[in-house]
Amino acid sequence: MKKSLGLLFVLVLVTACGPKKEKKKSFEYKRTTTEEKVKKEKAEETPINIANQGIGPIESMVFDADIDQTLADEGAGIFKQKCTACHMPDRKLIGPAVKGIYERRSPAWVMNMILNPTEMLQKDETAIALLKEYNNVMMLNQNLSKKEARALAEYFRTL
Repeated sequence: MKKSLGLLFVLVLVTACGPKKEKKKSFEYKRTTTEEKVKKEKAEETPINIANQGIGPIESMVFDADIDQTLADEGAGIFKQKCTACHMPDRKLIGPAVKGIYERRSPAWVMNMILNPTEMLQKDETAIALLKEYNNVMMLNQNLSKKEARALAEYFRTL
């Protein structure tokens, strides 16, 4: 009996003090808080650069004081037809929101981005930063004429 109790005691002691098996880690899901998302978005935002004119056929551009509503209406139609797959007027989608674009970019830069996106995304520092900010999704060349691009530019002023 003493042997049995001694053996039982040793068995209990070995089991209790012996090497412990690690539990397998189960799937963990870490939620990102809204505050963390906002910090991340602000850190990745492309800097404002009004002086940059971009690369392309438009060397400089200045708007008239008054909005040409006929041209803006034409631009609204072009925007709905060619741009809404990637851009929303007032919020980010696949590409940046266009509302307030002239507070962040020069009119010439916007026109060059519309008319010459391929070269802009390769050589223009602001366009390259935007490409990184938007997960390397490239803006496609819509092959717009200067007149169509100008109509879009006027429409952006109305937003």
